[in-house]
Amino acid sequence: MHAIKETHFHFKGQTGFYRGKVRDVYFFGDTMAMVATDRISAFDVVLPRGIPDKGRILNQIAAHNLAETKEIVPNWVLSTPDPNVTVGLKCEPFAVEMVVRGYLAGHAAREYKAGKRLLCGVPLPEGLRENDPLPHPIITPTTKAHVGHDEDISGDEILKRGLVTESDYRTLEDYTYKLYTKGTQLAAKRGLILVDTKYEFGKHNGKIHLIDEVHTPDSSRYFYREGYEARQQRGEPQKQLSKEFVRQWLIENGFQGKEGQHVPDMTDEIVEGISHRYRELYQQMIGEQLAPVDDETIELRIEQSIMKSLT
Repeated sequence: MHAIKETHFHFKGQTGFYRGKVRDVYFFGDTMAMVATDRISAFDVVLPRGIPDKGRILNQIAAHNLAETKEIVPNWVLSTPDPNVTVGLKCEPFAVEMVVRGYLAGHAAREYKAGKRLLCGVPLPEGLRENDPLPHPIITPTTKAHVGHDEDISGDEILKRGLVTESDYRTLEDYTYKLYTKGTQLAAKRGLILVDTKYEFGKHNGKIHLIDEVHTPDSSRYFYREGYEARQQRGEPQKQLSKEFVRQWLIENGFQGKEGQHVPDMTDEIVEGISHRYRELYQQMIGEQLAPVDDETIELRIEQSIMKSLT
């Protein structure tokens, strides 16, 4: 199967280009076209092989969830002219990501297991088990690194460093809690629990907008509601719908993005297995199977879609 690792388009009127971890972004003055490629990252490292269908799956899930939350906060999207493309406003991003957690899972669980009871300035109670619900949702921000690892940071430290003004930060907190509440409601309709997620915000003409993807399996962690309580009582791992299965495969093969570690060999079998999981994620979250596409014409289709959106 064909995976889109990179795009190399040149458009009339293009004013800039940026290649992120998993997206290629083309700028046109005050607007931008974001191409969701099939690159995949974990532990802030881009893995060597792309995952077929991953880009269009996440882009379509994000488009769906951005439409569902636009009444809470304005977002950057103007149109989605292609399964792999979103066209929207060019916003100046804040230098932090707003991570919100309702359960002790993933990074938070690993920190807790290591004995830490203060996460990003937020105290955690004793006696929690991995995947237990927290007493209430908490915000555990991270810095947004262009290169290397994002870092945990407290709200007080964000204000102390001047990364965000106090007024804007309080607005980001308010939006974050409201979005998490909405995401929890949407997840429940699909038989899921929204465990944790992250939101990115930026400003356009002085107004705060929600940017990037929202409530996707790459930016969020979900548990299946059915059987959750029984699995917790038995001390069993939860059935997840997230990118955590990729992280676990890497951890089991000795890679967590640390210096001196090497990404394990991504065989065709591994790549196809990850691709299959993403297609399952799409069906669970959207409620329909992923439509087939012509692998040989994906790049041409994407290019033509962007060109058409500019006219």
